[in-house]
Amino acid sequence: MHAALSDPARLAIIDTLLVGDASPGELARSLDMPTNLTAHHLKVLQDSGLVVRHRSEGDRRRTYVRLVPEMLNDLLPAPTRTAPRVVFVCTHNSARSQLAAALWSHRSSVPAASAGTDPAPRVHPRALRTAERHGLVVAHPRPVHVADVVRSDDLVVAVCDNAHENLGNEAPHLHWSVADPAPADTDEAFEAAYRELAERIDRLAPAVRASDNT
Repeated sequence: MHAALSDPARLAIIDTLLVGDASPGELARSLDMPTNLTAHHLKVLQDSGLVVRHRSEGDRRRTYVRLVPEMLNDLLPAPTRTAPRVVFVCTHNSARSQLAAALWSHRSSVPAASAGTDPAPRVHPRALRTAERHGLVVAHPRPVHVADVVRSDDLVVAVCDNAHENLGNEAPHLHWSVADPAPADTDEAFEAAYRELAERIDRLAPAVRASDNT
């Protein structure tokens, strides 16, 4: 692992993945790195167990790279981002984004909101029960469209592959590839989504501080 992290380019990849997932092409563009060199560095990181790849739930032709966080328990990003608000976005704004906003509000002083690219009629009942089990409050139990919520200075976090792909490169955002618990429709699936969101928020929260105008 230490050998894998000895290269500045691989450190830059890890720093990017600390706060969000990315496809190999997105990493190459964000780091201004040739794709063949990016592929080489990703193979080294994957062979060392620092990152894993998985197939998109949206566009099945895509793969996303994610950090294996337990490998770097003591490495957290410095507070380099400022935002008046963090907005979590998923497709239907009925589960993952709602849970993420509730979690963020519990763990950070930076305000939070949530939205969907294709809002559902209501928040999923299991999402509400999951929040209640963990002592969280879903602040906006009626799903809303991203266009009605997101402002230009918000820090946007897409918590599903479909939302990330729908937002595209024109809307800067972080990407968390969290599996949709709704198809399984079990408490276990919603708890798994909750745990992953909690782990990711614990990594991102120290890196974000409120803008002066909040």
